[in-house]
Amino acid sequence: MAMKRTILIILPILFLQTIRLFAQIPVQTIPVQTIPVQTIRSYFNEQNAYQTVAFVEQRWRLAGNNGFNESIGYVEKILKEAGFIRDDEGRSAATLTYRIEKRPMKRPAWEPVDAQLWIVGEAAPLLSFSTNRNMLAIYSASTPEGGVTAELIESGNDMKKDTGVKDLKGKILMADGDIGGVYANAARQGAIGALSYSMPGYTQPEKYRHSIQFSNIGYTDSLTQRWGILLSYDARERLKAALARGPVQLKVITKTKIYPSEELTIVADVKGAVKPEERFVFSAHVQEPGANDNATGVGTLAEMARVTARLVQEGKLKPQRTLTFLWGDEIVSTRRYIKEDSIRARGIKWGLSLDMVGEDTKKTGGTFLIEKMPDPSAIWTRGNDKHSEWGGSPLSEADLFPHYFNDVLLNRCRAEAAGTGWVVKTNPFEGGSDHTPFLQAKIPGLLMWHFTDVFYHTDADRLDKVSSATMRHVGVSALSTAYLLTTANSRATVGLIRDVTRNALERLQNETAIGKANIKGGGDADKENHILGVWRDWYLKAVELMSDIPVIGVDANVKAEIAASRKKILKAIHRL
Repeated sequence: MAMKRTILIILPILFLQTIRLFAQIPVQTIPVQTIPVQTIRSYFNEQNAYQTVAFVEQRWRLAGNNGFNESIGYVEKILKEAGFIRDDEGRSAATLTYRIEKRPMKRPAWEPVDAQLWIVGEAAPLLSFSTNRNMLAIYSASTPEGGVTAELIESGNDMKKDTGVKDLKGKILMADGDIGGVYANAARQGAIGALSYSMPGYTQPEKYRHSIQFSNIGYTDSLTQRWGILLSYDARERLKAALARGPVQLKVITKTKIYPSEELTIVADVKGAVKPEERFVFSAHVQEPGANDNATGVGTLAEMARVTARLVQEGKLKPQRTLTFLWGDEIVSTRRYIKEDSIRARGIKWGLSLDMVGEDTKKTGGTFLIEKMPDPSAIWTRGNDKHSEWGGSPLSEADLFPHYFNDVLLNRCRAEAAGTGWVVKTNPFEGGSDHTPFLQAKIPGLLMWHFTDVFYHTDADRLDKVSSATMRHVGVSALSTAYLLTTANSRATVGLIRDVTRNALERLQNETAIGKANIKGGGDADKENHILGVWRDWYLKAVELMSDIPVIGVDANVKAEIAASRKKILKAIHRL
């Protein structure tokens, strides 16, 4: 992931309890095709997802490079075996189709091959690619065969102000800070390469002393390109200690491949039977070299597509709207999918991104999260609401995105978690992954992910940190949400409205309690009443928008339930 507590206290309702509730309401012409969650769970093979992760995480993946393309090929194999038919031109009438989109890249593809960093005179390398696969900055060039040896020069920490040693020609520059800035300064002053250290606090670098987060340097051309090496905490401390004893000579070996290529995106569709132009879009990005980030998204989504195909083939599922599964370059592919076809974009009703969805939280320290669309908690983050350590930019009331999608997905996840030990939490909107393009296009979009993760973007993000059970929980919850929304009739919609109404009343009760406590402590009553009013209006609009859920349109039952819900929400708050 580029990209991220308990926030809402809800009364989780098991899927089958919801179905029994639906049975009390008259049925529309099109019967709801709600699949019991037990069926979805029994079809979801977590070992399939795990095996995909095992394949993908071995590859250092950036758009256009061999590892990325091999991962796309692996997903294609899964789709073909599941019964999807390749249809690059979009002409097939088949229900299950996929296509591979190919586009020229402005920059060449890059992949690392090998690297070593030595302090001359020591018996073992300080860093080696075999154990620190993130040590090479993205777009580093290869050194001459046998490597280079040069004097190490340490610069100040503020690369924007510090001009460093004037004569760096033929030397190696080391500094704290982003490798891109350190490299640019080194190249400008004639250095042959650059070393940098920059590890955020949440990675606990003093505990995990050998972790390195991947990063990149700018690319110019094949003739002038140099190299950058990222340091672990341990490597930086050893270099500083060596410099304290006197001049240091380093030997650096880098081997990389830089070559022209094309960017691949793979898109699978399960065509809706009634409104195929309306769709639920899943996305998972392929690039980034980690296991959790984001081989788990790739593997979970591939298994979700396989499960969906099997259910359709066996007649257990017949989506009335289209289900789309997309794998590509983070944000880039999703944004393009939305923007390049305005007619298709108008039919996208929901977008859901899977990013870092398979963590073994006992090892990573992360928590499963649903990153919500902008609701008032992104403005007033209080009570049980908490941002992740990724952090969010301040939002205003104009940025709010009232919608039911937050609560519909949350309720499905909480139902899946009941009695399993799976912990489900949420965080206010922060951005930085594939859900962002949906929201920028005014399309409801959510993110399923984990944070804080001490191994985020580091070379310790490997297969041993992955939980196949977590991938199953995520996949089942995501599918049950999509199946509901792509098959919903009147009674399904009424049940969902009642679910969201319960969430709304819980939220308003909690905000009322917080407001009263703040006023009692000397807080501004007008401010507290305003916050409560914004929450009320957010949920009033969210419930009103639920009229777009039924496939064949709103009937009297849905209209009556929306009216009843709004009445309950309006009655739930009083001036503090």
